[in-house]
Formats: sequence, C-alpha cells, structure tokens
Amino acid sequence: MPLNATYPGVYIEEAESPVKTIVGVSTSVTAFVGRALQGPLNNPTSITSFGEFDGIFGGLWKKSTMSYAIRQYFLNGGSEAVVVRVFNGDENASTTRYTKVGTALQFMALNPGKWANDLNLIIDSTTVNTEDADSASLFHIKVVDSKGNEKENFLNVSHKTDHERYVATVLEQESDLVKVDESTLDTLSAKPPDGEYNADKNGDDGNDLEDADLVPLTDGPPKKGIYALDRADIFNLLCIPPPNPQGTTKPSLYSDVYGIAAEYCKKKRAILLVDPPSNWNSRDDPVGGGIGMDAAPSGISRHENAVIYFPRIRAADPLNENRLKSFAPSGAIAGIIARTYAQRGVWKAPAGTEAMIVGIVDLEVKLTDEENGKLNPKAVNCLRILPAGKVVWGARTMKGEDTRGSQWKYLPVRRTALYIEETLYRNTQWAVFEPNDEPLWAQIRLNIGAFMQDLFKKGAFQGGTPKEAYLVKCDRDTTTQYDIDRGIVNIIVGFAPLKPAEFIFIKIQQLAGQVEG
Repeated sequence: MPLNATYPGVYIEEAESPVKTIVGVSTSVTAFVGRALQGPLNNPTSITSFGEFDGIFGGLWKKSTMSYAIRQYFLNGGSEAVVVRVFNGDENASTTRYTKVGTALQFMALNPGKWANDLNLIIDSTTVNTEDADSASLFHIKVVDSKGNEKENFLNVSHKTDHERYVATVLEQESDLVKVDESTLDTLSAKPPDGEYNADKNGDDGNDLEDADLVPLTDGPPKKGIYALDRADIFNLLCIPPPNPQGTTKPSLYSDVYGIAAEYCKKKRAILLVDPPSNWNSRDDPVGGGIGMDAAPSGISRHENAVIYFPRIRAADPLNENRLKSFAPSGAIAGIIARTYAQRGVWKAPAGTEAMIVGIVDLEVKLTDEENGKLNPKAVNCLRILPAGKVVWGARTMKGEDTRGSQWKYLPVRRTALYIEETLYRNTQWAVFEPNDEPLWAQIRLNIGAFMQDLFKKGAFQGGTPKEAYLVKCDRDTTTQYDIDRGIVNIIVGFAPLKPAEFIFIKIQQLAGQVEG
C-alpha cells in the first residue's frame, strides 16, 4: 500500500516478481591439459576456434598430442575449449632472454620454448613524446622476428616506477611475447640505451610430460596441471591427451593420473574422457591382461565421472605430408559430445548414426558386432565403421559394467544430473542469508520448479506429466526446526532420467495368405 495516499483514487505500485530466472549452465566447454609449442603456462585460457589456439599456443606441433586433439575437437563440432599448457623442464632456464652488450637490463620471453629464439627487441628514443614532463625517461620498444617483421610495438614507455607508462607494467599487461626480467629491475634507475637487444637462443621446448606435470603431488598454490582449472569459470569435459606422440602404455597414467583426474572431475561436476592405451590392438586387450579395464594392479579405475572409447583413430597428419597416423580419440569424441549437446541436449546420448566422426580416415581396430557385444557390457564405448560411416557406438560411463548395476551406468543420465546440479548450485546463491521460513521455501519451489518444467517440456525426462517426470520439495518435511536452528535449508530435487535405447528388438512375422471364398 502506498505510504503517501492523499487523495481519493487509484494508485499503481509495481511489485517485484518472486521469480528469479534460473539459467542453465554451459554443457560443452572442454578443458585440455597438455603440452604446447608456446603460450601461457598453467593458466586456463579460453578459445573458441583452432585459429585462436594457433595464435596463442602455436598451433599444430609434432611433440604436442594436445594440439592434434584440439584440432579434432573443433573439426567435430566443438565450440569452446579451455587450454592449460604444462611444461616439463626448468622454466627459467628454458626461456629466451634479450640483452645488449654492456647493458645490465634484460628482457625475456613471456614463456619458455624455442619459439622466442628468433625474436629481437629494438629500443629507440629518438621520436618520444617531447611534451611529456618526463620525456627524458621515455623510449619505444619494438619486437621483431628474424625477418624484421614487427610483432609488437610499445610507444613512450618509461623506466621510472611512478610513471603511468612504467615499462614493466606496460609489458606485463599488454605484451603477449616479452616482459622485463625481474632479476634486473633494479637497473631501471636509468633508461636503457637504444639499439638491438638480441636473443640468447636459450629457449628450449622441454621434455615429454611426466605424471607429476599433469597431476602435481599437491593441489595447493601455485595451481599447476589439472589444478590450474580451479581458475576457470566452468568446464564440462576434461581431456588429458597422451603425454608423448607415441601414445602411452604407462600403467601410472591410468591408475594415478586418470584416477586422480576422475575424482577432480567429480568435484567439478565434469566428465573425464579416457584415451585407450596405445597397446590395445585387438578386441581382447581392453578386458585382458596388462592395462585392461579390470587388470590388477594397473587396471583402469572405474568411475562414474569417466568414459573410455576404443579403438584409437587414424587420420592424416598435416605435419607429415598428410600420411596416416594413429591418434588418441578423446579430442574428436569431445567435439562430438559438444555437438550433440548443442543440438539435442545433455539427455541425448552422444552416440549413434548422428555421432559421425569427422576428419578421420580409419580406425586402428575394426570391430564386428560380436566383438562390440563383448566390450559394451564391460563399459567400453566402441567406435565403429558402419554403412552410415565412422560413428560412436556406445554411451556408458566407466562404472556402467552390467554386473555393477550402477545408477550412473549411462553417460546421458550422469550428464543430466551434473547439469542440474551445477545449474542449481549457481542459481540458488541468492537464498543464502534469507529468512529461513515458508516464504523462502515457496520461492525456492517456484524457481526450481520453473526450471525443471522447462527441461520437461524440452523432453529431458521420462513421464507424460510433470508429476511423473520430476519433483521439487522444500518445506517443513525437508527442513525441520533443528535444521532451521543450524541455518540449513534442505531441497529435494528428483527426476526420471531418459535412458538410451541400446537394444532395439524388431519381431517380424509372415502373415498367412487369406483363402479366397
């Protein structure tokens, strides 16, 4: 009611709607952790095309299995990726430095690698801004390649720390290539002399990755390897391509790295894509000895937040005269999953004739129906060559073995649950510190109910009516006085998941001919 009603008549007042729109989170952001030619280290960087990867991380590189995986990801329909470059070696010693004879001040490449060995810096102060009160401290920095082509140019920077264009700050915030060597900052008491600052050619690409590079022994600061993804806003899929171009048969990768990564994905409500070992060359290998699904002690750990696909794929290698080469399939599979979720939703299994694998020529192992039938019950998702083309022909989590009877047997069921969890987690923060009573509970039921109803209309659940498809409960039954006294609100959200039709039975019967009268 208006507080200052002074005359007889009608008063209009706009009331705030109790509905707080719940917006679904992204469903197909894929994180890649691996080796790259260049680019920031242990810093999750979002890209939306392979062209961006080429510009930031140097594109395809023979020593980087991740570069090929990202290329296959975008070829197969991926739209957004988060890239974490990791490095095995002494980062400081592997970074190119730029110096001028007789000058103590040094510049250095922004990150390690041979990529920076052919760059040079040119310092020039002949055309600085003379109207600046500190013009005597100003100079220009130009970064050029071996052919003299300009890569970056920074005008009117100063050696004085109190200047608004202090050189160390300008390079830190604006340059993608170089920075001031912090160990020589004290020499900035004077402007560096003009001339060319040449590379020392010490840039090195490091060694093949080890387990500790991908999964450090601690997830504490500084965040490295997969733990660098703590600084990413969100990712739904995680790919850790083989640490070397030959693939891998190292048991530790499957028992340690993938096991830890799967638990990390559970914490982040994401799915880990596990690549098959390079020595799985026949139908029997995934369930046989060595690094099999259940082989002790080095078997691949089963986890509801992980999926595995077999066999490896064969594709043309642009860096080797387009000759055929075997690759781990996780990058291509991630692209297919992203494509499926964008077109159909997370409740649709990323498999079947729609799940065509683009950009490959062959599969390393060609499976028959009978061979597929022995792997599918073991939760090994098979890649097949069918009349429709090269397709993904399985949609189970690694906990989807028939004998286990897990509720998370199917990938679309698990992904739907994770999608709902992450969306509600992010969109119910407004309720924190609100009065814990029926008005709050009613508002929670209204908002979450509207979100679940929208999913029901899109076909995300089983059931012909909302009552059969989902439930949202938040009241005195879920939140007792004891809960209220402890500041707790309990919300129960349930849904009837759609499960993929793995087995289609068609019964054909011949009708008897009718006897004419």
